[in-house]
Amino acid sequence: MLLAAAVPLAASVPVSASASPVRDRASETLAARLFPLLARHGAGAVPEPLRRARAARVSACGDDAACVARASRWEGAEIDSLAAAAAPRATASPAVADDGAAAQLGRELRGVTAILDTYALGVAPRYPAIDGPEVTPDSAEARTRLRAAVALAATPRAGALDPSVELALALLQTNDRTDAVRDDAALDAPARRRARALDWSRYRYTALIATGVGPEVPDMPLSPGGQYHVRLAAELYAAGDAALIIVSGGRAHPRATRFTEAVEMRRALIERYGVPAEAIVLEPYARHTTTNLRDAARELVALGAPLDRPALIVCNPEQSRYIEGAAFAERNRRELGYLPGTIGARRSPSAIEFRPARESLRVDPLDPLDP
Repeated sequence: MLLAAAVPLAASVPVSASASPVRDRASETLAARLFPLLARHGAGAVPEPLRRARAARVSACGDDAACVARASRWEGAEIDSLAAAAAPRATASPAVADDGAAAQLGRELRGVTAILDTYALGVAPRYPAIDGPEVTPDSAEARTRLRAAVALAATPRAGALDPSVELALALLQTNDRTDAVRDDAALDAPARRRARALDWSRYRYTALIATGVGPEVPDMPLSPGGQYHVRLAAELYAAGDAALIIVSGGRAHPRATRFTEAVEMRRALIERYGVPAEAIVLEPYARHTTTNLRDAARELVALGAPLDRPALIVCNPEQSRYIEGAAFAERNRRELGYLPGTIGARRSPSAIEFRPARESLRVDPLDPLDP
């Protein structure tokens, strides 16, 4: 630990004159997921005068890692300035969401600042019970991780983005909070291949959306509520009304769990109920009921499902009533800024129709574990 704590912000290691920055595939993947517009336009997204001013602010910090993090934050006026300068060039980018390049840039830069606040400066995240670093702010370990992140961000990589983005990426990596990147894509590859050839008109519902109910007991792969949701989904799938099952739930409950809820739901559907693997799509990011639906909407778009046809949300009656209520709609507006879809007809106490909204495709790294 003493050796780690002594890591300087800029290592003075002799480097060959012919050396060049190497690719860091993990950082590239995480950057594309969290900051698609900034990643697409690279370090050149920031106008030179603004870049110089921000660099001088950081340089004045010297070896003070916390100062570097504070100086790297994006203030409102800087976000407005960058949006005004860069948004016109980015308008045609496929990374731009439905509300335009300026709004997308704003979300990404506010996300950068939120990561710096949470993982470097000790600001509590929106959901402190399940989010944020695993070490106590201002502890020796927290300071070690921050210094390492600053050093990592300052070490060039091929295709590097703005230094503030590089620091945000490094902070997530040194805190082992890269949940936003999938490591289980092979599991539902058969279902995604099958979806490309589906005749969606054969089915009453495009998919069954089985929402998560995270366990609160350490080392429990699937909660009792999750087991119930799995059985409900298996019964409805057996009726033949839906093309696919989307199982939704990330690594959220309990805090720092090693289990991905969607993976465990998939396992139960296959092993307990004999549902074919090619019928199950993973949504392994969602951490709340709001993002269960938002992320399921994203999956339906990615699968090529017709959005004018309903999916069916499958969950316990209490959660189902909550989903159709005014409080849930207000929570979506407050936390996401929109409704992830339209809640439709109720088919049973545990099943209610849902039509996804394209607003759900907006990437928002204010929640860097599920943007």
